[in-house]
Amino acid sequence: MFFKDVIGQEEVKRRLLRSVDNDHVAHAQLLCGPEGVGKFAMAMAYARYIHCTNRQNGDACGVCPSCRQHTALTHPDLHFVFPMVKVDKKKRICDDYLPEWTEFLKENTYFGIDSWLRYINADNKQAVIYGEESESILRKMSLKSYESPYKIMIIWLPERMNDTCSNKLLKLLEEPFPGSVFLLVSNNPDRVLGTIRSRSQLIEIRSLSTSVIAEALQRRYGITEQDAISVAHVAEGNYLKACEALQLNEENKLFFDYFVQVMRLAYARKIKDLKIWSEEVADLGRERLRRFLSYAQRMIRENYIYNLHVPALTYMNREEAQFSSRFAPFIHERNVQAIMKHLSDAENDVGQNANAKIVLFDLSIKLIMLLKS
Repeated sequence: MFFKDVIGQEEVKRRLLRSVDNDHVAHAQLLCGPEGVGKFAMAMAYARYIHCTNRQNGDACGVCPSCRQHTALTHPDLHFVFPMVKVDKKKRICDDYLPEWTEFLKENTYFGIDSWLRYINADNKQAVIYGEESESILRKMSLKSYESPYKIMIIWLPERMNDTCSNKLLKLLEEPFPGSVFLLVSNNPDRVLGTIRSRSQLIEIRSLSTSVIAEALQRRYGITEQDAISVAHVAEGNYLKACEALQLNEENKLFFDYFVQVMRLAYARKIKDLKIWSEEVADLGRERLRRFLSYAQRMIRENYIYNLHVPALTYMNREEAQFSSRFAPFIHERNVQAIMKHLSDAENDVGQNANAKIVLFDLSIKLIMLLKS
């Protein structure tokens, strides 16, 4: 990954370039922001630039021995920590997943936890950075660097570290080994141990503009400008979400069907059928269920905007728009905020491993009252 491959984020790129060019690389940096805005890609490009021995025109050269090792993901001074799922005694620390992780990174530049879990066939399991990982981190960062003045460790989603690992990492950040650089890449920095945050240089990476995402989609998929802008708008600054929207039409169709079902059943006050719906949708699995609840929030927003009767402001496919022509009047000033809050709360509850059937049934009961308000 090079800086040129990172979509947008020019201001952050300039900041990171200056830190290397001025030899002011902080030993702990927290790259944070929403999912799908290029944080991990930025960390990879930054690490390559730090290690490159022939930097040119604001980027790594791509041809020096260090760059070739980065391309192959074999640089001896580059290390990774990431959420994983324990499998008996064979898969206990990140190094045990290193072959899969390396291949995954070669195939993906922008990705989320969902795609990583699917790649290792652990879709419905909770991925964590376990306490045992702290010993591996200590061992790697205590060694003398092999080829570069800097040993770099990229920690993806540090908010998923358990307390043992977090506390031991904190000690390393308080008394870092010479030449060590920790790049923490977080979607939810508020869930990272506060003392780790306070000892890290904060680098905020913001959502991407619709035009930047649309341009990237046109280059990658060869779609029309109009289609690219429509998808980019729905993605709300998340390039990963935009790519998934183009790739997951079948899943979106399923989500649309479930959305229509729950809204119709809630309006008709069919509590018995809503319980059956809750049990069926819960079987999607945690990560797919979170994506469905995110989709439902988008549909509520679009239906609220639909009432303004300004077609240029709505971004729905034909089937969604046909349903909204009848459903939109039921989403208005008196209930839209409450519905959005309950959907968002349900998404968060599912992400924190709450019982999905109970969460969904509780949500559907609340929808009964709100749709009648």
